[in-house]
Amino acid sequence: MAAPGFNRWLVPPAALAIHLCIGMAYGFSVFWLPLSRALGVTQPVACPDLTLGRALFTTTCDWRVADLGWMYTLFFVFLGSSAAMWGGWLERAGPRKAGVVSAVCWCGGIVIAAIGVIVHQLWIMWLGGGVIGGIGLGLGYISPVSTLVKWFPDRRGMATGMAIMGFGGGAMIGAPLANLLMTYFRTPTSVGVWETFIVLAAIYFVFMMSGAFAYRVPPQDFARAASPRQPVVVSSVHYRDAPKSRQFWLIWAVLCLNVSAGIGVIGMASPMLQEIFGASAAVAAGFTGLISLFNIGGRFFWASLSDRIGRKATYATFFLLGILLYAGAPSLARAGSQAAFVLAVCVIVSMYGGGFATIPAYLAYTFGTQYVGAIHGRLLTAWSTAGIIGPVLVNYIREAQIAAGVPRQQVYDFTMYILAGLLVLGFVANALVKPLPECWFKNPEPRTPNPEPRSPNSEPRTADAGPGRPRAAFDARAALAWTAVGIPIAWGAWVTFTQALVLFSGGA
Repeated sequence: MAAPGFNRWLVPPAALAIHLCIGMAYGFSVFWLPLSRALGVTQPVACPDLTLGRALFTTTCDWRVADLGWMYTLFFVFLGSSAAMWGGWLERAGPRKAGVVSAVCWCGGIVIAAIGVIVHQLWIMWLGGGVIGGIGLGLGYISPVSTLVKWFPDRRGMATGMAIMGFGGGAMIGAPLANLLMTYFRTPTSVGVWETFIVLAAIYFVFMMSGAFAYRVPPQDFARAASPRQPVVVSSVHYRDAPKSRQFWLIWAVLCLNVSAGIGVIGMASPMLQEIFGASAAVAAGFTGLISLFNIGGRFFWASLSDRIGRKATYATFFLLGILLYAGAPSLARAGSQAAFVLAVCVIVSMYGGGFATIPAYLAYTFGTQYVGAIHGRLLTAWSTAGIIGPVLVNYIREAQIAAGVPRQQVYDFTMYILAGLLVLGFVANALVKPLPECWFKNPEPRTPNPEPRSPNSEPRTADAGPGRPRAAFDARAALAWTAVGIPIAWGAWVTFTQALVLFSGGA
């Protein structure tokens, strides 16, 4: 429980410290090529008859990139399943314990993966990084959600957007750092991966434990003091009851369909630019960096906007604008307008990230704040499902188009129309979300209604009033905490921005 005088602006950087670390899961592909020559160092030791089963235990053959890529799948399967399984425990134990367990699992999993590299056993890498690390991802991802929506009842979207922005930005920092470390540790007998794993695990452990121990839970009357309007006393739906409601599954479909469409575009962004416009690999790499920036920025922008226009209206915007952009992308491609096409994809990706950041506040409005962390954990199974639907749908349609003799520049046209169709279904599901009947609610608590656009002259009340209340104003200590997470974010953004400039310099 927060002591008197605690500043609520210390909680978002604590959440960012954890999310920036676990967000490196997005950037693990930087290790695949070096690991594919872990034995040969300069050239892979290839075995033509290597199967996936044999690859798990071989010590004489180098792994294939496809074998290593399964760890990426394990990350997100166990993220969703662990968040769903232990979300209820998180609500009882609190965010600090969840953050500590997340740090132990994520960093410990990376160390175990390093051991797998040293002894050249793929199953150990899968177990450490994929399974144990994936559990750490799930607990770390949902650990700040319930706490932040309680600390910021007046800005729930913005608060969760700040934290979940970190998950999108983890690879922006971790991937270039990993490349620097692998270059430093590379020797004639080592590709430098296991050493990089150890160093990253140590850095991440310090950051994540600092974040976990910085968490505080607000006093029960804080929401009434911090809200910009007098909150309405309502109740919360228990996390065990939420999946029994029609509203839960409608919101599940809303998230799943938005993510399925977005992740499909992200997965094919680089080859799409190369095949449609004949761009070089360097230009495509710059494009990948640029969309990562929009993924991060969209998480904060759209979540903050939802505080003004409401969560349901924000998702309606995602779907309506997305339908126009997906359906219009083939026309932009045929017109040869690379800049307009790139801008359309960047906006699409911003809404993909914004969907993740807005959904916790959407759940808090629909089900109340008391169990929102656990409910959010169960909803993340939509992410696991979308992670299969989006890439599989896009890849198979592309292969079918190529097999049918469709020119490479046009193989993505039908795909874009299919993804636009998914967004139509998402728009319908979002429109069907209605307030739950009162019989679903228990345990009265203060809660702010879905926000409407505020008057420019309206000033939100803060929690500064009253003796012993935590403070809401931004102070020097909060500035120091934000600087600690802001420096690595600024460095990662600068590296990504310089890489993205290649997109507009003709691949030079």
